[in-house]
Amino acid sequence: MSENAQGMARNVAVYPWFRFAQSLLFWQAIWFLYFQESVSPAAAIALYAVYDISVTLLEVPLGVLSDRMGRRRTLVIGAVCAAAGSALLALGDSFAVFALGQMFIGAGAAFASGTDSATLYESLAASGRSDEVEAQETRALQFSLWGFAMSALAGGFVALWSFEATFWGAAVAGLAACALALRLTEPPRRLNSEQPLAQLPAMKSALGQPVLRWIFVLTVVMYGFSHLPFVFGQPFIDTALTQIGMGDETPVISGAVTAIMMGLSAVASVFALRLKRRIGLMAILMLAFGLQIGLVAVLALTQSWLAIAVLFLRIVPDALSHPFKMARIQPLLRDEVRATYVSVQNLVGKLVFSVSLLMAAGAASDVAALPYADIRMILGWYVAAGIALWVGLALSARRAGVAA
Repeated sequence: MSENAQGMARNVAVYPWFRFAQSLLFWQAIWFLYFQESVSPAAAIALYAVYDISVTLLEVPLGVLSDRMGRRRTLVIGAVCAAAGSALLALGDSFAVFALGQMFIGAGAAFASGTDSATLYESLAASGRSDEVEAQETRALQFSLWGFAMSALAGGFVALWSFEATFWGAAVAGLAACALALRLTEPPRRLNSEQPLAQLPAMKSALGQPVLRWIFVLTVVMYGFSHLPFVFGQPFIDTALTQIGMGDETPVISGAVTAIMMGLSAVASVFALRLKRRIGLMAILMLAFGLQIGLVAVLALTQSWLAIAVLFLRIVPDALSHPFKMARIQPLLRDEVRATYVSVQNLVGKLVFSVSLLMAAGAASDVAALPYADIRMILGWYVAAGIALWVGLALSARRAGVAA
C-alpha cells in the first residue's frame, strides 16, 4: 500500500474519533442555566444568538479558506478555537466575556463546517471507496452522538459541584480534537481553477441543480427545528421539575435527558440505513422533519414533566437525515466548492435561526426564569411555520429529483 493510500485509510479510521472529541461538550446540559444565573433569560437567549451570528460572519469565508488552504489545517485551527471559547466561558463573569467565548466557539464550528465531511468524502474517493460514504457518515455520526451522550451525563453531575468545570472539560476535549486533526493526511483534491473567486461559478452551478436547492432549503429549516429544544429545553425542564419539588436536581436530570437523547439517536442511526433503503430518501427526510415539528408542538402544548420524555427524540431526526443528505450532495459538488457549499448552507440556516431567536428574546420576559407562557407562545409560532414549510417541501420533492 502506498504512503498516500495509508494516509487516506488513516483518515477514515481517525475521523470518527475526531468527531467524538468534538462532541465532548460537558456544558451542553447546563449552558442556559449557567448564563441565566449570571445574566438573565433574555440575555441567555441572546448569547446563543451571538454564537450563531459569529458563525454567520465566518461560515462562508472559512469554507472558502478550507477549499483553498486544505482540510487538515482548517480542522486544527477550528479545534483550537473551540477549546479557547470553552475556556473563556469558564472564566467569564459578564455578558461581554460570555459573548467573546461564544464567538470563539462559533469560530470553531465555522472552521469545521463542511470541512469535516469533505475530509471524509475526499479520503474515501481517493481510496476508491466513495460508495461507502453513507455507511462511514453514519458511523461518524454514531461516534459523535455517543460523545454528546457521555459528556452530557458526566457534565450534569459535574455541574452539581461546579458549572465552570464543565467548560474546562470541553476545553480539554477541544485540545484532544486538535491532536487528532494533526494525525490526518491532507486528501488530494482536483481544483479546476486557482483563482481566489473560483468558488462563485462553482456555487452557481451547484445551486442550479434542483436537488441541491431542495436539500439546501430542508437543511436550513431542520437546523432551526433541531436547535429549538436545545435552546428552550433547559428552562422547560427547570419549570417542570420545580413543579414537583425537584428544581435543585435540574443539572443532573438535564444531563441525563441529553444523554438518553443522544443514546436513542445513536441506536436510531443503526437502523437508519435499512429504513432509508426500504422507504426511500425523500420519505425518510420528510419523516425526519415531521418528527422535529411534532416534538416542538408537544413542548408548546404542555408543561407536564412527562413531556420531558419527548426531548429524548430531539436528535433522532438528525440520525435519520444527516448521513443521507451528505451522501446525496457530495458526489454532485466539485472539489473547489465542497466545503464552501456546505458552509453557505449552514450559514443560511444559522442566520435564519439566529434572527428568529433575537425576535424571541424580545418577546421573552426579563425575569429570573423564563416562564412557560413565553415558551408556549414562541414555540407555537415555530410550529405554525414548520407545518407550512413541510407541506411545501413535500409537494416539491419529486419535481426536484430528490430520490433520483
